[in-house]
Amino acid sequence: MAEAHSAVAFSFAITHEGFDINYDHEVLNLVWNSGVRSWKKRLARARNGVRNGVYPAHIQSLWLISAIALGLHFAGYQAPFNLTNRILVHLPSNTINWQVAACFAAALVIWLSICFTMRYTLKLLLMYKGWMYESRAPGSRVSLPTMLWVAVVRVLSSWNKPGLYSFQGSLPRLPLPSVSDTMTRYLRSVRPLLDDDNYTRMERLAKEFEQTIGKKLQWYLILKSWWSTNYVSDWWEEYVYLRGRSPLCVNSNFYGTDAIFMNLTDKQAARAANVISLLLNFRRLIEHQELQPIMVQGMIPLCSWQYERTFNTARIPGLETDRIIHYRDSNHIVVLHKGCYYKMPIYYKGRILRPCELQVQIEEILKAKATPVDGEEHLAALTAWNRSKWAEARNTFFSRGANHVSLRTIESAAFVLSLDDEPFEFDLARPELLDNFGKKLLHGNGYNRWFDKCFTVCVGTNGRVGFNAEHTWSDAAIASHMWENLIVDDLVSEGYDETGNTKGTPEFQPPTPTRLSWDLTPCLTQIEEATIDVTKLINEVNLRILVHQEYGKGFMKKCRISPDAYIQMALQLAYYRDAGRFSLTYEASMTRLFREGRTETVRPCTIESAAWVKAMQNPNTTNDERVKMMQDAADRHQLGYQDAMCGRGIDRHLFCLYVVSKYLEVDSPFLNEVLSEPWRLSTSQTPHGQTPKMDLKKHPNCISAGGGFGPVADDGYGVSYIIAGENLIFFHISAKTTCQQTDVHRFAGNISQALADIRSMFEKHMKDHPKPAKPLTNGTASK
Repeated sequence: MAEAHSAVAFSFAITHEGFDINYDHEVLNLVWNSGVRSWKKRLARARNGVRNGVYPAHIQSLWLISAIALGLHFAGYQAPFNLTNRILVHLPSNTINWQVAACFAAALVIWLSICFTMRYTLKLLLMYKGWMYESRAPGSRVSLPTMLWVAVVRVLSSWNKPGLYSFQGSLPRLPLPSVSDTMTRYLRSVRPLLDDDNYTRMERLAKEFEQTIGKKLQWYLILKSWWSTNYVSDWWEEYVYLRGRSPLCVNSNFYGTDAIFMNLTDKQAARAANVISLLLNFRRLIEHQELQPIMVQGMIPLCSWQYERTFNTARIPGLETDRIIHYRDSNHIVVLHKGCYYKMPIYYKGRILRPCELQVQIEEILKAKATPVDGEEHLAALTAWNRSKWAEARNTFFSRGANHVSLRTIESAAFVLSLDDEPFEFDLARPELLDNFGKKLLHGNGYNRWFDKCFTVCVGTNGRVGFNAEHTWSDAAIASHMWENLIVDDLVSEGYDETGNTKGTPEFQPPTPTRLSWDLTPCLTQIEEATIDVTKLINEVNLRILVHQEYGKGFMKKCRISPDAYIQMALQLAYYRDAGRFSLTYEASMTRLFREGRTETVRPCTIESAAWVKAMQNPNTTNDERVKMMQDAADRHQLGYQDAMCGRGIDRHLFCLYVVSKYLEVDSPFLNEVLSEPWRLSTSQTPHGQTPKMDLKKHPNCISAGGGFGPVADDGYGVSYIIAGENLIFFHISAKTTCQQTDVHRFAGNISQALADIRSMFEKHMKDHPKPAKPLTNGTASK
């Protein structure tokens, strides 16, 4: 009751002496500061909205044009199209003041015309994707159209410093491929997976689909592509993520690890405080749109739409479909420690708390003697449960009272912080430590991560950190950018003193974190059932993190092969040796060159890659033949990747055609078979070097080990990899322990062997075919 009384900020009563008003000045001041902060953000959004609307022009250029218009008018010259005089005739009089007003109006019209001309010129230029297909090999020449295009785009994109969303209005829409093109690409992609009879059958189904129902479905997609910003993204979010009923744990959420080669501090509270501060700084950059948009080759922007929901976001379970809720602002985070939940304020006295003040709050939580109430320790298992069951429990037991208030506190938090009771360890001599590190981040114990939240930051007792992120609100590249920015800033900011604590002295006693109140007795049965289910789920998954240090992208570039294509070919060879056959392979590619773009699928298992893999297994194939076949396979893979990035992919188009067919209640044997094909090898490359702050020459240990995800198919592998340096690659390999055909340790060994075999192949080829010496330009002989 004492806590309830202290929570009252304002009350009044009528007595025989009049009104009796009681209020807590401290709390009302907190409310006032919250309102001021909210209005500041609204004004900043309005200002940024104007700046983004006229980008790439400068807002300040309006005053220059206004001055020119005034000068021309009062010097006796006409403005373009005689705009000033045409506006003046519609004004009440011809006085000096009205002439000035007419000049400003004419300047505004001219300025807006220039702004939108520049904007739509940039949009037309960004529709050109020929640059993607230009050869990047040493000595290759760039075509004249691309050279001219580069020059103009560089001028327009560097005309003004962009904000985070400045390019959104200039990005083109994702193009819709024709049914014929998609059928051609699809049939080519499945050729190495089917024997002659099955391929002939698939050709017949594809032709029948293209000539009949495919035309009707395509017309609906054409209308959607004209009307909506992106014809894929909203359906992808709804049907692939929100309507999925499987648990988010392992099946959907992904994780990211710390920079494992360095440990800035071994104090859990200090590292947690600095991480919180850096994440909140990143949130401020997003809110103020001061975060620089990612630019390919420094001039071609990627869509920044997904950054909006990085913080203050939660996925809310529903009986049939979930929904994403994003809160405009949040002045707290939620901390989970030893099964207890705490609301931790991050603002006080009109400003955000500093790391040293945040550390005081974290230490209070770590020192607390609190014990969880019945059901509280395993509460988060509900978020790792079947979505419909969790929704039913949420509607029944969390719709009112203390449970409703506490649940809303978690869902509206900026993010969740989990202070774990064990260390996150790494030792090259003991690879099982890094495997355990990854498992703790992927699923933990099943109830120490709030899987519905945008992301949960996990801090080990030794100061190492990682995160577990929900996938609906964005793709892994966004979380990876945030995490990479954090790791670099944590290093360069030098935020720890010699004792390992955060630097600085608190200016005041920060507000004490408060326990969240729960009444979980009515739903103990549901919590227990969810705990049993998630325990079974995580016991069925195994994870192996392979650290490959023999060589990296430096050697791959010497082979004149794209590092991504190189690794994908190694994975094809490793999988064939592991399973004895080829399988449908998924590689995630981004479509953020287009507005609201997310991902597209690249299919690395091609006719060329299959031929090369068979050649590697055939002792009668010469080394030169193998090299040539791998180069052809890599070129084909690179073309597939380029097509995917340029909106010429296969799978998103087929997915949308399937959605339309379900709306129309039309059955398609072709689409049913295509959409039911299992991805037994699901792969993804974690982006690296997204922030220009990362300088590996200056800070060689500032390398995250990347992150991973669970297997997509019960009898398949999930493989995430990050090319972390010139001689370092991390592979995160997951599989189900219940499948007899898969084994993460065996597959990791096959990957290592495949990489070694490819290296030997190219080294032999380079030895047999040395490059001719370059002729000397000065005519003198070499000494």
